[in-house]
Amino acid sequence: MKLTYHGHSCFTVEDGEHRVIIDPFLSNNPRADIGPEAVTVDAILLTHGHGDHIGDTEAIAKANDAVIVAPFEIASHFGAQGFKAHPLAHGGKHTFPFGTVKLTVAFHGSGMEVGGDVKNGGNPAGLLLTMGGKTFYHAGDTALFSDMKMIGDREHVDVTALPIGDNFTMGPEDALQAAEWVHAGLTIPMHYNTFDLIAQDGHAYVASVEAKGLKGKVLEPGESLEL
Repeated sequence: MKLTYHGHSCFTVEDGEHRVIIDPFLSNNPRADIGPEAVTVDAILLTHGHGDHIGDTEAIAKANDAVIVAPFEIASHFGAQGFKAHPLAHGGKHTFPFGTVKLTVAFHGSGMEVGGDVKNGGNPAGLLLTMGGKTFYHAGDTALFSDMKMIGDREHVDVTALPIGDNFTMGPEDALQAAEWVHAGLTIPMHYNTFDLIAQDGHAYVASVEAKGLKGKVLEPGESLEL
């Protein structure tokens, strides 16, 4: 499994044969290293309906004829517009040609801004993505919640991305507890420094994770790692 970070909460994940993108907020993301025109993927995975996560989904889906995998209400929204869409709900999983996706709980909102109105985006989620024999837990936008310990105990999580920006999600202190509970092989901070309101020191967070005997890594936009 190869992960590439594109700023905010956006990652591409590939296994040498398939590639997917998670929460493709690129065009209006001041930290993004690429634009949507540079994306080549088989699928788009969405955690919730906010604009800084849906981002460039439509443009990428059209250009790649990619399936949109998302919580039911979001998948239904895109399906009604003629896009390929696969709905999931909390606790549900499905195996696709590129790998397996399971939705986890996340505590956040999920309203979709459509035509000046806010549309019901269903329940926000995290993702357990298994590709190339490795599992990536992308927590989505979320508060700290105790079932993260169960996720860590039940799932063999090779790498996790946890939001640390505070204000809208966990801050560094709660995200440290999340890292302990998930106890992944590697913890990556996300959802920070995109805007002043979520400014955080990713290196300080990783240092706190490593002080607990866990492995952490800051990925800069455009930087990749292989598992």
